[in-house]
Amino acid sequence: MKKTVATLFATVLMSGAAMADGQAVYDKHCKACHDIGLAGAPKPGDSAAWQPRIAKGADALLTTVKTGQGAMPPKGTCNDCDDVALTDAIQIFIDQAK
Repeated sequence: MKKTVATLFATVLMSGAAMADGQAVYDKHCKACHDIGLAGAPKPGDSAAWQPRIAKGADALLTTVKTGQGAMPPKGTCNDCDDVALTDAIQIFIDQAK
């Protein structure tokens, strides 16, 4: 049974469902503050602001999101988000910074 559940979970993650969850997290928990740069939040698409953060690596970005930074609370208010959903939301910021 465990193998079947793990396989199903991996299949869902490989599909667009995971990115859709990341987009939903981004839209609901990130966008409002980051779009306007509230309290210094780096704006999406601002490569100069994001490149130093991206250079630290995905693990560092995830840790920052999970613990919070500055005015951003831990998990950006998405307390029920898991690492996968947070990572997918982070990827949206990375993609916009390119």
